[in-house]
Amino acid sequence: MPRPYGDGVFYFGKKERESDMKRMLSGIQPTGNLHLGNYLGALKRFVELQDEAECFYCVVDLHALTVPRDPDELREKTLEVATLYLAAGLDPKKATLFVQSHVRAHTEAGWLLQCVARMGELNRMTQFKEKSQGSDGVVVGLYTYPVLQAADIVLYQADAVPVGEDQKQHLELARDLAERFNNRYGKVLTLPEPLIGKIGARIMGLDNPVKKMSKSAGSEANYIALLDEPDVIVKKIKRAVTDSENCIAYDPESKPGISNLLVIYSLITGQTIEETVQHFEGKGYGQLKKEVAEAVVEHLTPIRERYHELRQSGEVERVLAEGAEKASAIADETLARMKEAMGLVPPFGR
Repeated sequence: MPRPYGDGVFYFGKKERESDMKRMLSGIQPTGNLHLGNYLGALKRFVELQDEAECFYCVVDLHALTVPRDPDELREKTLEVATLYLAAGLDPKKATLFVQSHVRAHTEAGWLLQCVARMGELNRMTQFKEKSQGSDGVVVGLYTYPVLQAADIVLYQADAVPVGEDQKQHLELARDLAERFNNRYGKVLTLPEPLIGKIGARIMGLDNPVKKMSKSAGSEANYIALLDEPDVIVKKIKRAVTDSENCIAYDPESKPGISNLLVIYSLITGQTIEETVQHFEGKGYGQLKKEVAEAVVEHLTPIRERYHELRQSGEVERVLAEGAEKASAIADETLARMKEAMGLVPPFGR
């Protein structure tokens, strides 16, 4: 008999839910400094989606272990990312926020899917090729983590996954593994669809506007950290790479630096790109940078202030504990159905 969860009636695995809302899942690694690109391409969208879907968001700390990490720093960054989710506007009454390693079903389902995945599929993962750079010294987890990522998704029977273009290949793998599992063992898993933003999914680096803004960039001039102080934000935007034309136009190919600043301003203010270009018509690059900096500072200041309030309150730990409990109820149900379908004998005496 399917079990209800919480106040609603969710029949796990059968996709019979209290409402017709789609279920979505996504996560962020607790590494580096969360920056404006993470916010505009992910966190801001997560906050918007919580009113449109049944959302599960996790801090994927297990994925962070694919390269060596300082344990104290990993613990700190995990709480930092979770706090920024909440500071950015995520409402735990609407969305479920949890830490990946707090839900044990993730690693177990990851192994089950490893027994469905194929070497050829993982060999084609472009991110592994880029991060390993052909070295034999990388850990096995870096090679297999796309399978764990697939487990993250299918455990919650997610209909859609908000991702950037660089993660689309991994989501396609998750779909392939879910489909293969269903074909081999019966329909148990939902095939997720990618949810990719048209503008804003890729915010480019301030120091190199032809490459994506990155937490792992070698220079802090590349990104605006969400916790940067206003004067730091202004300084970074003033130094952003543009061109020598002094003509404001949206053309990512020939004017990547200016186009990147226009996208940032557009997403921060809620204007369209066309409206943003019109707003800056006849103005110079100095004025563009000044107004972009002012808009970013105004938008990020309440997030930074809320972050510091939350870190001192103990609220984050409470939200994560409740989130792990909610997430585990759903993940454990899917895991049990996967194990049963694969012929694993259930534990006795429980």
